[in-house]
Amino acid sequence: MTDFKDVIAGGRTSLGIELGSTRIKACLIGEDPSTVLGVGSHEWENQLVDRLWTYSLADVWKGVQAAYAELVADVERRYGTRLENLGSIGVSAMMHGYLAFDDADELLVPFRTWRNTNTGAASAELTELFGVNIPLRWSIAHLHQAVLDGEPHLAQVRSITTLAGYVHRELTGRNVLGVGDASGMFPIDSGTSNYDAGLLTRYDTLAAETVPGLKLSELLPEVLVAGQPAGELTAEGAALLDPTGGLRPGALLCPPEGDAGTGMVATSSVAPRTGNVSAGTSIFAMVVLERPLERVHHELDLVTTPSGDPVAMVHCNNGASELAAWVGLFSRFAAASGAVSASGAALNSDDVFTTLFREALDGAPDAGGLLAYNHLAGEPIAEIPEGRPLFLRTPDSEFTLANFMRAQLYGVFGTLALGMRVLSGEGVELDRMFAHGGMFRTADVAQRFLSGALAAPVSVAATASEGGPWGMAVLASYASANAAGDELDLDAYLRKHVFADAEFETTEPDAADVAGFATYLDRYHTGLQVEGAAISALPVE
Repeated sequence: MTDFKDVIAGGRTSLGIELGSTRIKACLIGEDPSTVLGVGSHEWENQLVDRLWTYSLADVWKGVQAAYAELVADVERRYGTRLENLGSIGVSAMMHGYLAFDDADELLVPFRTWRNTNTGAASAELTELFGVNIPLRWSIAHLHQAVLDGEPHLAQVRSITTLAGYVHRELTGRNVLGVGDASGMFPIDSGTSNYDAGLLTRYDTLAAETVPGLKLSELLPEVLVAGQPAGELTAEGAALLDPTGGLRPGALLCPPEGDAGTGMVATSSVAPRTGNVSAGTSIFAMVVLERPLERVHHELDLVTTPSGDPVAMVHCNNGASELAAWVGLFSRFAAASGAVSASGAALNSDDVFTTLFREALDGAPDAGGLLAYNHLAGEPIAEIPEGRPLFLRTPDSEFTLANFMRAQLYGVFGTLALGMRVLSGEGVELDRMFAHGGMFRTADVAQRFLSGALAAPVSVAATASEGGPWGMAVLASYASANAAGDELDLDAYLRKHVFADAEFETTEPDAADVAGFATYLDRYHTGLQVEGAAISALPVE
């Protein structure tokens, strides 16, 4: 029997930290990557400042430290030992966005997150220049929009990075990125697993007209692939992570990644013909490609796995937040009415989620004519420039709680399904589609509806609700294994050491759900005109 106290004391552990949109999470695993030894988390929220979504760097460290402190307390509570040594560490975060620093590593403008949609002109110009779709949230789109807008900070920029890259740099002193996260900064050449050199030259030529001397290759982080060493935890980094002074420096760090990469790892979907859906504040599907796509599609991003293999990504800015807001409304009603569970205890939010999700199973396959739009922020795939969440029905629709909840769940998958239709049109085929995220904790509900939306089997593992930080911890463990001489590629490592005994619950698509969702989606697509009218009629102050 494994002595976990000895494993922890001996530093034979791997820590994953993920900075998500609403929570910063930490996860500690042991020598067996499938065994979680401790967890911690911290809730945070972005702010809309001058019409741009941002987080302050002070809040970054406040949240990271709080999540780590909670993990340390959890480990001590479970095993009676203080966490002082770590074998390896990995940092991941919400992908893309824009963090620009001067030569003293001072932030020049507030962090611009993936959620911002003000980069339309830059995105369109770069897509035409490169012959590759450049989404609004990519770092190069943010940089070029600043160029187009003549922002004064450009004269001082000496480096740009992502949130994961920034945290990693503060912990190690190294300005590097994992290739998956880097692929959301600038297009990657799959042959070299590095930035596309020809496109870098094209961009420098374009930018020279406005910002003479700008050389993009000197601003971007170094690119590394999964398994490569990416530095060690410095004394300063250890103090940042654990201000109590209890953590010792020296741990190996793996390349920092984006949350899309950790989702692929957490679901063992890094090989061609595999894919996964991650549902949280945003929702996105990642499909590992067998061959290049034939055409450029604005609905599809071309990114990579943490090992550098090409991936088609359907990224939607809006995921389950609007659904959670409605559940919050019902939770308040339950509290105000004094509703109790079967055991006599007051209903908590998990009880309300479960009750409402189960109710959705009794809804009509097409949600009875009801429509739900979850667009709290702009949604490029749906060509919605600003957020206007809406719930719509016609006088003859079947307005029941079951249909309402099914429409809300369908609404989470609506824009994603529009993008997946494009991928299907390219002839891309899947052997496996996995799902993870908190909304899949209620068994057989969101998983079933997603299967109907994609008309494909969907599998969920026990780690579905907390996959990201665990996936990052697995990447850190993989780097340790490589340093010790393990020569397995990432897919083989996952299959042999992580998922060999894993159990996945697979839901096959229900014919009625497939037909019902198709009807819903056609109506959803037409109804986007109503949302467009709402944007024009109801401007945000």
